[in-house]
Amino acid sequence: MKVIHMIVRLIDGLNTKVGHAISWLSTILVLVVCYDVFTRYFLRKSSVGVQELEWHIFAVLFLLGAAYTLKLDGHVRVDVIYTQLSPRGKAWINLFGSLVFLIPFSILVIWACQGFISMSWMIQETSPDPGGLPFRYILKAMIPAGFTLILLQGIALTLRSFCTVIGRPLEEIGAKEQQEEQQHA
Repeated sequence: MKVIHMIVRLIDGLNTKVGHAISWLSTILVLVVCYDVFTRYFLRKSSVGVQELEWHIFAVLFLLGAAYTLKLDGHVRVDVIYTQLSPRGKAWINLFGSLVFLIPFSILVIWACQGFISMSWMIQETSPDPGGLPFRYILKAMIPAGFTLILLQGIALTLRSFCTVIGRPLEEIGAKEQQEEQQHA
């Protein structure tokens, strides 16, 4: 049980650090969008590079922040049944969902994008648009990085759910830590 707790804490800690680090990208994104709107509508000038920067920042924020959101159980759920279940019932659903969907899909994405990203790095891909941003290959490398973080958080969710199912929940140990994290988010 100590090993499981250590693995879960390690993964949670990694995704917390990444989540906190990239959270600043949302502020940067707002500033870039405000700049783009100001220059486009008030100065009547538009920049392809600024527009691409917006979606580059959003992509990194989304890809690297998804695992942290999963850690905080912050993903949108449209499930009337799940909310009515006991912690053990929720753990069964999370265990099944992680083992059947989350972990295999993450592995599939990581595996499937390798050729796509290798080619991008090999040709040092840049934007095809005039005035676009260079280093598109770095942005594409965020795909396996993000899904690796999701895979790790899926493993942590699986272990946490397993412990709850067998009657030894890890939440009792880390409840205070999670409350502090949700207050900071």
